[in-house]
Amino acid sequence: MAPSLAPRALALAQQLVRFNTVSANSNLDLIHCIRDELKRLGVASRLTYNAEKTKANLFATLGEGKPAGLILSGHTDTVPWDGQAWSMDPLSAEVRDGRLYGRGSADMKSFIAIALAHAETFLNSRAPFALHFAFSYDEEVGCFGVKELIADMRDAGVAPLACIVGEPTSMVPAIAHKGVYRYKCCVRGKEAHSSLTPHSVNAIEMAAKLVGQVRGMAEGFERDEPRYEGFDVPFSTASVGQFHGGIADNVVPRDAEFRYEFRDLPTAYARAMQAQVVAYARSLEPAMQAVAPDTGFSFETICEIPSFLGAEGDAVTQLALRLAGEQRVTQVAFGTEAGIFKNAGIPTVVCGPGSIQQAHQPDEYVGLDQLARCQAFMEGLARVETLEP
Repeated sequence: MAPSLAPRALALAQQLVRFNTVSANSNLDLIHCIRDELKRLGVASRLTYNAEKTKANLFATLGEGKPAGLILSGHTDTVPWDGQAWSMDPLSAEVRDGRLYGRGSADMKSFIAIALAHAETFLNSRAPFALHFAFSYDEEVGCFGVKELIADMRDAGVAPLACIVGEPTSMVPAIAHKGVYRYKCCVRGKEAHSSLTPHSVNAIEMAAKLVGQVRGMAEGFERDEPRYEGFDVPFSTASVGQFHGGIADNVVPRDAEFRYEFRDLPTAYARAMQAQVVAYARSLEPAMQAVAPDTGFSFETICEIPSFLGAEGDAVTQLALRLAGEQRVTQVAFGTEAGIFKNAGIPTVVCGPGSIQQAHQPDEYVGLDQLARCQAFMEGLARVETLEP
């Protein structure tokens, strides 16, 4: 059985949940809180900022002078709660019935808090390698911050051996997830009175052709793609999430816009999927431009979160299995920063407290038993003598 949760760890989790770090807001108060806690222990933090200097990543090394070792990674932003039927203040960090409630409690401030609560333990550890904290901004809207964090880490000459991303997996190590690639398509047509349609280019109808292409691709994935068992949906998917266009029933619309996404298997390639959409759009443009030369399609990338594929035999996966007391690995349906760390050449596993079933929901919560398991994980990590199996 896991030991009881230390009051200090729970207090830190509550403190972090109470910061409003919805992705539209600044995360600096939370980052400064972590920085100050580490400074009290004599640990320096490297902050990297967004262009507006309203958000920051934090990277800190515990065990300066030791060989580079293991990253503990987490994101500091949360999704909003607008329109959700919460029974309490989403920032209350209320503890009730063995659960810590609040936005970000499961996804994923509790992992950050448990890691931070063990900072002094890590500093006093006899482990022959360093531990690194890597806490990012804007994961929820596209994993933007972590790319700056990794670039800064590389500039500083830090070359970690491995990474644990503490997303909620119920403390079962996860070695794979799909990618998430989102795009916006804007269609420029030519307006006209609806009685004169041959003199116009209907932007909605042209957009609809492309939406049909995305739908046809989705059906092709479901019909033809080799299955990757272990995922809830064992093939890549494509879907349209938003569509806007038109100003009146009797005006041929000049403009239309829609957003769509691909969730590609680790064995697929979403950028090739996007190239197929763009190629089809370009094939439609000659007929459009024969009516009006300035018509056509334009595309904007919303986010590109790569898929992740680790391995059960990786040293970091075996370490996570031992520390978590688990005999099996899993795969997760949601995107994380793991693929970005892996693509940077850092072996990675995803393992953290709580369940994605509670994340992003009204009355989001994480069980205190899960936090106690994460605490035992961190205590075991401080006693590890090597990252090798």
